[in-house]
Amino acid sequence: MENNSQENQELSIELTEEVAEGTYSNLAIITHSSTEFVVDFVRIMPGVPKAKVKSRIILTPEHAKRLLGALQDNIVRFEAQNGTIKTNENSLPLNFGGPTGEA
Repeated sequence: MENNSQENQELSIELTEEVAEGTYSNLAIITHSSTEFVVDFVRIMPGVPKAKVKSRIILTPEHAKRLLGALQDNIVRFEAQNGTIKTNENSLPLNFGGPTGEA
């Protein structure tokens, strides 16, 4: 009977305080080549004409597909508990749906 040491190893994942705070993004731009997917997470703020990429994640095609499946699974579970997530596919969140500020 063979004992594969990789099967018995635990993966330890470190989460620093800075990363644990997270980065807010309200737009994701996805591009790909034959070998990788690039996801740029952007923050658009009302009244600011320039948006900044806050984070870029580069994935292999296999990992991109696994991420898609994990997101689909989590959305199904979220909606089962909280109701359908409403989306407006044709617009960017430029005004956040709130009142407009005046100076």
